[in-house]
Amino acid sequence: MPAAIYVFSLCTFAFGLSEFVVAGLVSAIAADLDSKIAAVGTAIAAYAMGAAIGAPFITALVSHWRDKHILMLAMAVLAVGSVLMSLSPNLSMLLVIRFLVGLGHGVFMAVASDAATKLVDQKRSGRALSVVWIGLTLALAFGVPIGTFLGSIWSWRGIFMSIGVLSLLSMLGLLLFMTSSTEPSDGRQASAWKGIKAITHPQLLITAGIGVLVSIATFSFFTFVSPYLLRITEVDVQRLSLGMLLFGLCSIVGNLLGGYLVDKMDANRSTVMALAGLAINLIGLYWFSDSALMMTLLVGTLGVFFFSIVTMLTLRLLKQAQCYIPESTAVAAGLNIASFNLGTALGGVLGSITIAFGSLSHIPLVGALVAALAASVLFLQTKHSSPRTGSGPFSGNAGVHGRGP
Repeated sequence: MPAAIYVFSLCTFAFGLSEFVVAGLVSAIAADLDSKIAAVGTAIAAYAMGAAIGAPFITALVSHWRDKHILMLAMAVLAVGSVLMSLSPNLSMLLVIRFLVGLGHGVFMAVASDAATKLVDQKRSGRALSVVWIGLTLALAFGVPIGTFLGSIWSWRGIFMSIGVLSLLSMLGLLLFMTSSTEPSDGRQASAWKGIKAITHPQLLITAGIGVLVSIATFSFFTFVSPYLLRITEVDVQRLSLGMLLFGLCSIVGNLLGGYLVDKMDANRSTVMALAGLAINLIGLYWFSDSALMMTLLVGTLGVFFFSIVTMLTLRLLKQAQCYIPESTAVAAGLNIASFNLGTALGGVLGSITIAFGSLSHIPLVGALVAALAASVLFLQTKHSSPRTGSGPFSGNAGVHGRGP
């Protein structure tokens, strides 16, 4: 694969670390800024909200720019923002800066996902996409634990300053390896208005809606994985930590597996199978709630199913975009990223409602129902597609570069 795709992965690692490392630094930040832990916890939500807004809307507004310029600007936002976060005198400023960096995160993920699929042969588009996303999963599996440890013995401000340095190195990689000869270009002229209109395309919105449901299903449970394992399964903290580590490691496996499967078999069938697997996995988390061993394994496989679906749905949206809105394919990737961020937030809300009006033990069953709903929506969308669109860019190894109506 072109070196630029691996640079994209380094960039997404930096963005992923910026988003998730706060989870392990909450106590240190709260103590330093003299703030409540619950208030500092909103730093992740502020970042996710920025990503949800930036991915579709800002990407649409700059869709007529060169990919290299957009990606360089997004990394510059992360570099400057990381330095400013490390210098934040209070929580309010930290939250504002994280929201702005989140905007850049959403734009980068959207444009890099789209660019990666154009830099390779159509038969390797799924694997190229998984390489881009693996940076995010590596940040979750390894970057966050390491950052948390260093933050405990060093300084949370130093961690963000380090992310700033990593961002500069990533910019250098983009400058060196994303040359005019390797940057994807198909000769079409996009416009900001066409990009905005692309966000409202019905077929793309349905697929994005499936992404929302997938995240709701996953994070209605994962948001409360700690109290579930500690109170329902009654494991110790060490077992909980092992489960979290397995989730991170299996997320990497799921990311790569999703890209492989979508390249090797019918895209619709592989996605429906993954959604069914997600639902069964969640049912297992309820059924085996009294087995520490099974729960540890099922938390891990939850990462496999979720991140494989992320890759599959991202490529599905890009293929739909090539058919319906070929001038604004990056906007489709942005819509996908926004859907998963929105679903993550809504999943936490659904989990809270389930606990308030039902029981903590019922959370996996509620998630399984949502996963089944996602599979049903995908099945109906595929069934009601016309032969021209249903068997073209949405099935099998139909080309990402193919043209539709």
